[in-house]
Amino acid sequence: MNKKLSNLFMPLLAVSALAMATPSIASEAIVKKARCVACHTVDAKRVGPAYKDVATKYRGDAGAPDKLFAKVRAGGSGNWGEVPMMPHGTDKISDDDLKAAVKWILALE
Repeated sequence: MNKKLSNLFMPLLAVSALAMATPSIASEAIVKKARCVACHTVDAKRVGPAYKDVATKYRGDAGAPDKLFAKVRAGGSGNWGEVPMMPHGTDKISDDDLKAAVKWILALE
């Protein structure tokens, strides 16, 4: 590849790599901002289940994003223990942020 093309493509590759990494970083920040971390962690049960346990439970379930979105909005108990999860309305987390957070959680290994 000639030097002019290389100089053109290298910044594009850097921007592409950043864009690919940003959703995970942004989604984790959303979870922290919405204070979900008061009851959940990535890899250990706290008051509620670990995000990785949620990802494992719903892996392969095409309806999981909608189910989890509804569960966060409505709250409830019984799926992971007796301690209820309080409902989280749009005053706590927007629809777009909640969708991004659910997508991030379900992608965890």
